[in-house]
Amino acid sequence: MPDNSLYISVVDITKDYLGPASGRFIDRQIANHLDKKPGKLESRDMATLIEWLRVAFTILTDDKVLIDEYFSRIDGLTKRQSKLRRR
Repeated sequence: MPDNSLYISVVDITKDYLGPASGRFIDRQIANHLDKKPGKLESRDMATLIEWLRVAFTILTDDKVLIDEYFSRIDGLTKRQSKLRRR
């Protein structure tokens, strides 16, 4: 697993929804859509990653409550990272 707290947080949140396949799922999203290694995930990548995650999640489920909950948590990571950068 890459040593990147943002990446780890995204995978940890995703595990609550996709289980043990979360690491591979997130790795593929980052590699295929951001063209970078998962350990290189940066807060500036989050908007694009979130767009692709939304596409993937809406294919996997039509449970709007679940999707909204997931993205609320992922958005929380982005806001937290933004606050940390401003310090």
